[in-house]
Formats: sequence, structure tokens, C-alpha cells
Amino acid sequence: MSIKIKVIALNARYSHSCLALFYLRNELEKNLESCQVEICQYTINDPYYTLLQRISEGETDFYFFSALIWNSNLVERIIKDLITASCQTPIVIGGPQGPVVTKNLGFPANLTLFTGAIEGADNQFYADLARKDLKSQYNASTSGGTGLHYPYRSSDFDDHLKARSVYYESSRGCPFSCSYCLSSANITVFHKDLDQVFAELDDILQHRPPVVRFLDRTFNDKPERCVRIWEYLRERGGDTLFHFEIAPDRFTEEMFETLGTIPTGRFQFEMGVQSTNPETLKAIRRPMNSERAGEVIRRLRKMETIHLHADLILGLPFETVDSFHQSLNDIFMMQPHYIQMGLLKLLPSTRIEKERVQHRYRAERSPPYGVLANQWLNENQLRTLYWLGECVEKCVNNRYFPSLWLYLINIEEDAAQFFSKLAELFYEHGYFWQAITQEPLSSLIKQRVKKREDAPLITELLRFDWLRCGHRFLPAHLQDGVEPLDEQRRTLFTQLPETLSGVYDIRSRKHFFKKSVFCSFSRETLAYIGYEVKAKKGIVRFRPEREQTVLSLHTCDVLEW
Repeated sequence: MSIKIKVIALNARYSHSCLALFYLRNELEKNLESCQVEICQYTINDPYYTLLQRISEGETDFYFFSALIWNSNLVERIIKDLITASCQTPIVIGGPQGPVVTKNLGFPANLTLFTGAIEGADNQFYADLARKDLKSQYNASTSGGTGLHYPYRSSDFDDHLKARSVYYESSRGCPFSCSYCLSSANITVFHKDLDQVFAELDDILQHRPPVVRFLDRTFNDKPERCVRIWEYLRERGGDTLFHFEIAPDRFTEEMFETLGTIPTGRFQFEMGVQSTNPETLKAIRRPMNSERAGEVIRRLRKMETIHLHADLILGLPFETVDSFHQSLNDIFMMQPHYIQMGLLKLLPSTRIEKERVQHRYRAERSPPYGVLANQWLNENQLRTLYWLGECVEKCVNNRYFPSLWLYLINIEEDAAQFFSKLAELFYEHGYFWQAITQEPLSSLIKQRVKKREDAPLITELLRFDWLRCGHRFLPAHLQDGVEPLDEQRRTLFTQLPETLSGVYDIRSRKHFFKKSVFCSFSRETLAYIGYEVKAKKGIVRFRPEREQTVLSLHTCDVLEW
């Protein structure tokens, strides 16, 4: 008699997929003689009652849930309501939050906790499943790393993975033992044979997924292996975006040479800096050469072909207000495209959670266990730094102001102070709890700098960045001191000759003016942007074509005649 099993994931959003479900499906079908597995992927944002009905409808012999930090509250609620609705179907719960959910539910009779990787399940687990007589708990005998088999089938790409990111691991485990991470208890790293990796990627890429996210915790822990995979993806990656978690201080010249041959937009790097405070890095057991990391990130940024995402964590041990400000200043100077200011989470079973009393940590009692205060930061200080991080994310993590940020870097601006003052304006206008576009952001920044000596130059940089983003008009706050764009176009139309060598001829002249946007800028501002002009002002032409770079800004040049 066939056993029917629903394996259920509650993803953060629709575009995500759950790799664990595919491993689980394969292991169940391999170890049970007669088994029908239904993969069910939902999101934490689905209407709750609808979600509950979709899960509970139809006949099934077992429910399998994966409980993670961001979905465990919902998993707990669903299981509780399934039981309330007189559901006697056995439920198996796994994932890092499985033990917490099981404890919160009071260990109900029809709930089984499975800890560890499903590849490490022993024969007794499957024998009990076949008899439909599960015990209250099972523990994986191994981490499952040595059994890293390919999780997908061709049909998955037409169904469960259609229009979703594909998650893939060429290795399992992490070479680090960071005190805040669930991986810290086991630093063993298993690497798949490269022939296996290439064969599996061949299968994935024939389906042309939009995104492949490598889950290797430190993809470049073996530089030569890393380069081999990058070279493969350079030749066969097509239009897919590949995401990697990278240790920025573990780069070799061979890696840089290979990345210099990768097409723009093919790769995206997530780099965990966490802090640049040596005392903090020592306390969390995260060896990091911050100076080397900065050199690498700046060098990668100059290439402008790879999207660079760098992380800081707020609330780590020995991180004071001053040292956190310094960490922010350091990472801002590294020039990543995206700065994520994460909040430390005291995850159950991590070493830092066990140091809660020692370091006087206070944190949320429920997932995601965000820190509220510690012995170095009281609740008011941590709150202020949290808003600072939110302000940085809203301002920097877009393509709105690249010229302005580069200017602030060149004059060695105290970024922490700059964004702290800006965060006060954000709070005053309520922008922390609503979406904010380039126009109000630009207006707030102009308001923030209005008393500075370089306020006119910054206003021009805001105007330049606005037009580089493709706008064909100027908002009211950027119109002061400059002739209207239509007037500038008409003036140029009358002043420029019938033909301009290398720019337009008589036949293309009208098209040239119609498709372009023109705006004047001071000689000083143009010098910071990278243009040298002899006159006090120069005219910049903003074209409809985009640069082949990560930010994909509109191209521009200075008109001279």
C-alpha cells in the first residue's frame, strides 16, 4: 500500500525555493518501497486561512514541515490548528527551529521531531515510517555531507522551480566557527567532486533558470576549485545570475584574473564583513583581515561587473557606538553596491546564546530572536544604531546616488555621522515605515546638507545622479539655480552647428536633440565627476543608452564645440 506524504515549505517569497524539500523527497522515495511525495511550496505572506486549507485538503499519511527562523512562528501556528481541527495525521518537523516549535507545542502525540540532515536518517526511521508508527524524536546519525547527491529532476524545473531561484550547494559546511551561527558547532566541510558539480550544473543550466544561488557557506575557501567553477560558468552560464557567499579576505590573483573575464551581471557576491573591530572579531571567532577585505572589495568595485553585497551585524560583543560607527565608515569606504546592516540574533544552541548572561544580552523571546540590548549598548543606543542602519539601506542600496557617495568617499566624509543626521530626518518624516523613491530621498539629502559649504556642489551631484537614472525632468528641489531643461535644449539647438563631427550630421541632428537630455554643471562639479572643462560651466548630454555595468546607468558625455 502506497504511503502519501506532503513535504511543506513556507518560503519568504514566491521567487524562493526550498532546497531541503528536494533532498527530503529523494531520500523518502529511495528508502520507502511505496511512497508518493507531494512537494508543497507556499510563502509566509499567503493568506493564513487559505494556506491552512490548502495544506489540509486531500488525503495524506504524513505531513513534513521545515522550520526556520523566519517561518517557525507560522509553522507552529499551522500545526497547532491542524491538531485543533481534529487532524490525527502524523506530523514530522525538521529544520533548525524544529526543537523550539516542538517544545512550544507541548510535544503532542502525533508530532515527531527530526534533528539533523535527512541524509543521515537511519534504517529505523524509515521502517517506522513504513509501519506508520513514528517515535517522538529521531536524530540524524551524520551531517549528511558525504551524501550530497543531486536533489533535482527535470520535471522540477517545469513545476516546483518554474520562475524561482534555484538553490545549489557544491559543498556543505563552513570553515569558520562564528559564535552567532548555527553552523559553528560543526566546522567539517564536504566538497563535491568537480566532475559531479559540472554534471549537475549542466542539468540545471539547460533549463535556463533566472537565478542560481550557491549555498556554499564560503565559496572561495578553496581558491583553485572556486576558479574552476567560475570558468565553467563563464562558458556555460548563459543569462543566469549566480549568487555566491564569499570571504573577501581570501582572494588570489588567479581569482581576480578569472573575474576579469566574466560578463557583466553574471555574478553577485555576498561578503560577510560583520565588523572591523578586532576585539569583536576575536570574540565571535571570525578571523578576518579587514584591511585586506577592504582592498579586495574596492578592487572588485572598480571592475563594475559584479554586484557586491557586504554585511555588518549590529549588537556583536565589544561593539560600542563608536566602534560600530567606525565599522560603518570602514565598509562605506570599501564601496560595495549594497550594505546590509543586520541585527544580531541570539539563535538557540549557538555559543553566543549561551553567553547571554555573561554579556548581559537581552533579546526577543520569539523568532527571530533579535537583540534588544547588551553590556556595550543599552536599548536606546541600539535603537539609534538600528535606525542608522535602516537609513543606510534605504539610501545606499539602490542606484540613485553613485556620484554623491563617491564624492563623500573622496573627501573622507564621516559616513556614520552623515547618515545619523539623515536618519533623524527620516524619522521626522516617517520614511522608515513606508516606501521611499529617489525624489523624496534626494530632497531629504539636500535638506541635510543645506548648511554645508559644499551644499551647491552636492546639489549638482544630486542633479547629475538624477539624470543618470534616466529621468527627463528635474524635480522642484533640484531646479534652483539652473535653467529649465527644455530651455537648455532650445538654446543648444540654436547654438550648435548643423553638423558636429563624431556626434551628429544633418540627417541625425533632430533625432540627437529629441533623444538626449542636456544640463549645465559647474567646472568644479564636473571635475569631481571626471570631466575637465576650461569654461566655468559645461553641458552634459545624457543619452538613452545604458552603460554595461552593474548599475546600468544612462551614458553621458560633455559637449564641446
